[in-house]
Order: sequence, then structure tokens, then C-alpha cells
Amino acid sequence: MSRLRILTFNIAHGRGLTPIQGLTLGRKLRLNLRKIARLIDELKPDVVALQEIDQNSRWAGNFDHLDYLKAHTGFEYSAFGINNRREGLLNLSYGNAFLSRHPIVDSENIVFGEKTVGEKGFLFVELDIHGRRVPILNLHLNFSSRLNRFRQVEKVMHYVAEKHRHRQNDWHMPPLVCGDMNNPSHRPDATAELMRYFSLHGDYTLQPQGGNTFPAHMPSRALDFVFLPPECNDVSCEIGKTKISDHCPVWVDFTLK
Repeated sequence: MSRLRILTFNIAHGRGLTPIQGLTLGRKLRLNLRKIARLIDELKPDVVALQEIDQNSRWAGNFDHLDYLKAHTGFEYSAFGINNRREGLLNLSYGNAFLSRHPIVDSENIVFGEKTVGEKGFLFVELDIHGRRVPILNLHLNFSSRLNRFRQVEKVMHYVAEKHRHRQNDWHMPPLVCGDMNNPSHRPDATAELMRYFSLHGDYTLQPQGGNTFPAHMPSRALDFVFLPPECNDVSCEIGKTKISDHCPVWVDFTLK
């Protein structure tokens, strides 16, 4: 059996607690990203799922934040899923990403819509963990519209069903899902709908089971979650306290059968 740690963290484009994107100087952005790298080093996760991470955006210093974090954390494997891309003077390129200590043997990014800014999506990867193929989804849902979130999770469910149909014989377990859901689990919203769907594949658990993750300076809402399939045993979960993003990091430890 393998003991694993998965960290999910919306890093808010590296701006820290600055409320307006684009007002953070490049030097400050790099300082914030180094703080995020130190947090990752301290937590020692096997896999990191990141949301709101920039590849080449004018409002975020025009450099690749994933490469920067990779260089400062020593992770060997990574995958980037771009959900927003805009060329020109106000160029943008950002989305979700993974850092992994295990080989990423497959990856695919799905964007929910066609907007050039503010669009959400999910990044799917398959990891080779000691010879076992483990699928993981890194998800970011719409923050302002419950209807849009339901449309987005419907797309997630259709994607997972198709992947499961073609890949289930290769997978060690059903997909682990994590990310910024932008809605709590106790309301009839997208998080509860996803939990209902994934529970059809077995005895999934939703982590954390208590506590809030947003805003980081005074958390009052639970928005960041990890959906764990039944092959994950002896689970523990923690919410970190930090001021290097407007979201708190969430990490889970479990034993993989």
C-alpha cells in the first residue's frame, strides 16, 4: 500500500491578498510564488493541484508561474491546462495546473466556454503511481452563477462517464477530484450534485468535512474540496492558514489500496 498526500490550492494568480488583479509588481509576484513554494516544500505533497495559475499574463508579470514553482519545489512532472487565452497588449494565459512526483502519463484540458477572460475548466491527468494508473481531475467552477455551475458539472460528469467507459480496465480506481468549487457542500448546488454523481461509483467521501477555506484572512465559506474514491483509506484532511492567497490550501492524506 502507498501513503499519498494531495494538495489543492487556488493561488489567485500569485497576487496574495491584493484585491485587484494587475496591481501587484513582478517582484512581489515572485516573492509570493516563493512563499507558495516554501509552503509546498513544508507540506511535502505527492501531487499539487493549482487553480488560477498564469502561464504568460500581463496582469501577472508575463512569466510562467508553473515553471517558477517547479524550479523552486523540485517537482519532476507537471501539466498545465489553459482556460483563458488573449493576445495583444493585455495578453492573458491562465487556468489550472498539476505538479507531481509521479509520472503524468496522460493529460487533457477541458474548457467550459469560449470567453477570453474569466473562463473556467478542468484538467484531467492519469498518474503512474508505482505501476498503478490513478486518474485525477483538477476543477474550477463558476463563482457567480448556480445555473452555470450545474451546466459545468454536467460536462464533468459526461466526460468522466466517457473516460470510464474507455479506460476503466486501466484505472486502479475511479477518479479523484479536487479544486475550487465556488460553492459549499451543504446546499443544493454543484458540489452536492458532483458528490451524488461520484457516489454512484462507490463510497466516495468529501473532504474537508468541516471548516472554511475562503477568504483566507477570515474564512467564512467552504469552497475548496477533494472527492476521494473508496480505494482511499485511512483518510485525514487539513485546511491550511495562510495569507499568500485569498483561498486556504487543503490537503488530504490517505492510503491507496
